[in-house]
Amino acid sequence: MSPKHVEAMYDVVIVGAGAAGLSAALGLAHSPEFAERRAMGEDPAVLVISKLQPLRSHTGSAEGGIAASLGNVEHDDWHWHYYDTVKGGDWLVDQDAARLLAQEAPATVINLERMGVAFSRTEDGHIAQRRFGGHTADFGQQPVKRAAYAADRIGHQILHSLWQQCVAAGIEFAEEWYVTDLVVDEACAKVEGVVAFDTHTGTVHAVHARNVMLATGGAGRLFHTTSNSWDLTGDGMALSLDAGLQLEDTEFVQFHPTGLAHTGILLSEAARAEGGVLRNAEGEAFMERYAPGHADLAARDVVSRAIRSETDAGRGVPDPRDPLGRKDCVWLDMRGIDAGHMHQVLPQVVETIHKYMNLDPTTDLVPVKPTAHYTMGGIPVTTDGEVYRWADDRRAVIDGLFAAGECSCVSVHGANRLGGNSLLDACLFGTRAGHALAARLADAAPADTTGDDRVDAAAERRRTEVADLLAAAKDADPQSDTQPDDNPYLLMADLGSLMETALAVHCDADSIAAAVAAIEADIAPRAAALHPHNETAAFNQELTAIWEVRHLIALASAMLRTSEARHESRGSLCRSDFPERDDERFLAHSMTDAAGRISWQPVRIEDMPPQARSY
Repeated sequence: MSPKHVEAMYDVVIVGAGAAGLSAALGLAHSPEFAERRAMGEDPAVLVISKLQPLRSHTGSAEGGIAASLGNVEHDDWHWHYYDTVKGGDWLVDQDAARLLAQEAPATVINLERMGVAFSRTEDGHIAQRRFGGHTADFGQQPVKRAAYAADRIGHQILHSLWQQCVAAGIEFAEEWYVTDLVVDEACAKVEGVVAFDTHTGTVHAVHARNVMLATGGAGRLFHTTSNSWDLTGDGMALSLDAGLQLEDTEFVQFHPTGLAHTGILLSEAARAEGGVLRNAEGEAFMERYAPGHADLAARDVVSRAIRSETDAGRGVPDPRDPLGRKDCVWLDMRGIDAGHMHQVLPQVVETIHKYMNLDPTTDLVPVKPTAHYTMGGIPVTTDGEVYRWADDRRAVIDGLFAAGECSCVSVHGANRLGGNSLLDACLFGTRAGHALAARLADAAPADTTGDDRVDAAAERRRTEVADLLAAAKDADPQSDTQPDDNPYLLMADLGSLMETALAVHCDADSIAAAVAAIEADIAPRAAALHPHNETAAFNQELTAIWEVRHLIALASAMLRTSEARHESRGSLCRSDFPERDDERFLAHSMTDAAGRISWQPVRIEDMPPQARSY
């Protein structure tokens, strides 16, 4: 779908059509304020811009579950979920946000059920739940079944249900448009719109908007081994930096323990929740040594570091398809799970292992290694999704600018996200942002059709850039070079390998400094010199790939700066040169901008002062 026309001024533009963006669109469309505007004969101008066709959004790849203290299988309490979220985030969690997450989780899941999500069921018909890493009863005493699931395809179910509801609500989509610019006023106080490139026609659009919401997902493509799809290039975060805004806690990137060997493809935590066990080369189920009582279902940062410790100690196993014969994996042993039950509750895991490794998990050991999975940091937002800048020890909200989902940081995950909390975050805070946008609609003045010069000027600059890039493609003579031209895909691969060496699972000052130097000396100059190899604007994937790799480089630089500045180990950030957590100096959120300035925002502590992590 494409919009029938591009409005002179939209009331709301949502960038991204995964769980967060679609939840926001529905929160807006189902609101009393939206209905009131329509009853008055007005039709609010709302547009969802999606880089992909919405049903290809990365939400669809989520497998294991969505966390909520429903108590359908075992007794549960939202206070326990709240505690686990704060503890799992190594006390870098803003506790007002975590409290909301835990309190509103059951209602969020039930609302998803009402919108058509086909959850797996208990024998008496309730939503089924399974264990997930870090989720406990009685404030950490024993594991609890808290993750509501749909076999191992919960993301697919949620994405399709939300999209169908958006279609029913008449939401307008601009599909396969790539947003190149976020436009704010000179004081970074008010949003004015976005610039978008229609990949079907090669047309650059100036999209004026009274309100803009970013829901563009994460940045897993920063790393060579990642569970993220090719489109997760951190666009919303980079757009914010380029607009003069800040990012929060960019140094925290979660590596999921069970990527399928060197493919990086995710094998859901559900595999371990159903009885899978991690084993080293000696056959030892080693996780009990690292996390007594929680073992294989400890928090993800703990499990990832344990795997790395085993492989560093020479107890790793090879990926049978790795031509280099590296022993940097461990075994995932699922043979103890009943075969029939496995096929019933883990069909996608079984299919993935068979398709990509030609193994049968009912009889074979499966090689796994940590894979870049989730960015805890992002665009700083309030619990209503409002984007803000941290300055003069206060939050200064940017009027009309919102964000939700993985591109944002409401700081509900802190330094390490618990499994099952990402879908919950996207749906819950996406909906809250939609409600906040609806409240702004009720107070809005009549639509201004004159537009704004800054959006038009930004669009004109992009048109000039596109023309210059295509002209470079036309003028290039591949026969005159002894080596083929550089391209964004090769550059993205080189950047991924560089970041993997610098920051994956653990890092130190030397690894960070080496990556910074390589970006300055090699990666950034190559990105500046890129041009496409075809002179046609329409359906030219290299054009968007050039913008994507430049976005990734901006994010890599920010991530390296904040990782260097945080002289401690906390959650997913493990610095071998600063191995201890330092609450005295670093119980704070890093706030960084494109110029490299870093400030620190205190963590919001309400009723749970920091404790030492017991696992």
